[in-house]
Amino acid sequence: MPADEDVTTPAADPTDASTPALAVAVVARRLGVAPATLRTWDRRYGLGPSEHSAGAHRRYGAHDVERLLVMRRLTLDGVAPGEAARIALATDVSAAVDSPGAPALGQARPLAPHPDATPTAVVDSALAGDEVRCARLLVLGDLTSAGVARWWTDLVEPALTQLARRTVVDRPGVDAALTVRGAASAALRDATARPPAAGSPVVLVLVPPGEERPLVAHALAAALVGHGVDGRLVGGPVGTRHAAELVAMTRARAVVTVGRRPDPDLAVVASLARERPDLAQFVMLPETAHQHVPVERHVHRARTFTGLLHEVLAVAAGDTA
Repeated sequence: MPADEDVTTPAADPTDASTPALAVAVVARRLGVAPATLRTWDRRYGLGPSEHSAGAHRRYGAHDVERLLVMRRLTLDGVAPGEAARIALATDVSAAVDSPGAPALGQARPLAPHPDATPTAVVDSALAGDEVRCARLLVLGDLTSAGVARWWTDLVEPALTQLARRTVVDRPGVDAALTVRGAASAALRDATARPPAAGSPVVLVLVPPGEERPLVAHALAAALVGHGVDGRLVGGPVGTRHAAELVAMTRARAVVTVGRRPDPDLAVVASLARERPDLAQFVMLPETAHQHVPVERHVHRARTFTGLLHEVLAVAAGDTA
């Protein structure tokens, strides 16, 4: 039987004989990497399978996969592979694997917020360069619209605000704010790993031309996904004609534009208002930029994350819950 065949065999883990061990192909799909990447991590860093099945085929046990999940999250956050491997190998994963009620290997583990998660704790971990603790503090345990709104408004946004007010002297490659954004992005990815059901209403989330996509746009899209709405983030340059084509192609029920500049380019908003007058549009900008929003019947100005989320849900899903 080929070493990478998609099968499971009984585990050799003495703490739980019923836990299956997984082939490299299965683990690679779960992590979203190529099997060759897992072999490289095994060869270079010792993050390989520790169990054997009949025929001497090596299989990944629960602890192996937990360490690989740590490795994957850190590399996605920009940590160098060698350093990420060192952290993964040093991380105690036994609690996650051996705790009572823990799901079987290969199944999704329910996400739970850290009991010590506060904006100050997040800032302190980021300033200390502790990516692992920062990621744990920012786990998103509740993907409902209310849960994401609390996570954003009570934890992530205040932490980023605190960091923006601090003067910090860092070494090259060290950026506390970037650490927070990376951990928050990873939390959103983990929480929305399962895509919305086919046929779910679509909402497009985009930014004005010339602006980088802010983290709040990801949070909004995740909250929509948690409520059964297919929130899609539009990347790259989007002109007025292209925007109309995207709306038609996806059959979007609403378009949300999120900007950060005091003088945003809202030509796409104005063009869509003319070409698709019945399309609901929502615009969230800094308070000083609201005068730039086109005054049209179906273009709505949003001042808070929670308010925006509820208004979009009312249009997209016919529900304000």
